[in-house]
Amino acid sequence: MKTMARSWMVAATCMLALGACADSDNGGASGAQPSGKHGKDIAFFGFAKANSFSAATFEGVREQARKAGGTAEFFDPNFDAQTQVRQLQDATTSGRFGVFVIQANDGTAVMGAVRAAVQKGIAVVVQFTPVGPRYDTVQPQVPGTISLVDVPTENGKRLGRLAIAACGSKKLKPCRVAYLEGMKTLPLDNARTKAVVETLKSAPDVRVTAQIEGGYTRDSGRKAMQDLLQAHPDVNVVIGSSQALFGAQVVAKNRKNIVYVANGGSRQAVKEVRDGRWFGIPYLAVKTAGAKAAELGLAKARGENVPAATDVSSLAPGAEATRDVIVSSGIVGEYDE
Repeated sequence: MKTMARSWMVAATCMLALGACADSDNGGASGAQPSGKHGKDIAFFGFAKANSFSAATFEGVREQARKAGGTAEFFDPNFDAQTQVRQLQDATTSGRFGVFVIQANDGTAVMGAVRAAVQKGIAVVVQFTPVGPRYDTVQPQVPGTISLVDVPTENGKRLGRLAIAACGSKKLKPCRVAYLEGMKTLPLDNARTKAVVETLKSAPDVRVTAQIEGGYTRDSGRKAMQDLLQAHPDVNVVIGSSQALFGAQVVAKNRKNIVYVANGGSRQAVKEVRDGRWFGIPYLAVKTAGAKAAELGLAKARGENVPAATDVSSLAPGAEATRDVIVSSGIVGEYDE
């Protein structure tokens, strides 16, 4: 996804240990709520600055912070989970921020740092990727946090259903589907991949031909597509992050019979579907989601009650956006690849 982009990136004992701190309405914390200027300042822990999905999310965060009279700062781990943990720890210790918005590269690795931030009274919004060992729920897994996530297993099911529909649109029996999955090192991507494959296997005429790491860049998509076509030149449908598929298309430009299903909602991805070059995408309003995360975090920092859990897919129409859905709903996308 511009996604993304499987990071499609959670423990019960930790939750029990902090049970006394939890508040089902506003995710209460044990520490005092930040006040004054720092209560309006937001630290954003995105996947990577170079990732267009994270950059668009941050734009939404920053605009909302400015409206509230605060600031927002992007902490860039460049997809490295341990770097992100250190950044969270440093930002918590600094006392400079009243709100954290985090896109976790590894939802389990950051749990301790997130708990520490909550205990200090920082309003923590878990955005897009769950924080905790489970990738099948929208509910907060660290007491005191606000959850605004796209459930990875549900995202995987949407990708699988779109691919099955793509097979049906071409009346292919059997239909050979390849999944250019995200990053095999990311637990979130592994959970998404499992959901994609299980959904595909539920269709009687669909065959999962290949699972290859496609990543979240055009370069990684090009390499994955080269490997795929060398091993499986008869593939019918290819699923992958929008970034990877833009690279894959270059490799397969003379193969008009391949149908694409992308994970990402950039303007370019939406246009590919609207123009009929891609079959569909699970659409998310990325910048809107960033603004919503900041809005929830700032409200929590002011001591207001906010929803404990919100599914990102509920913020826009078109959770499974084919051409007809995009045209009828007027979806255009909120960021550029």
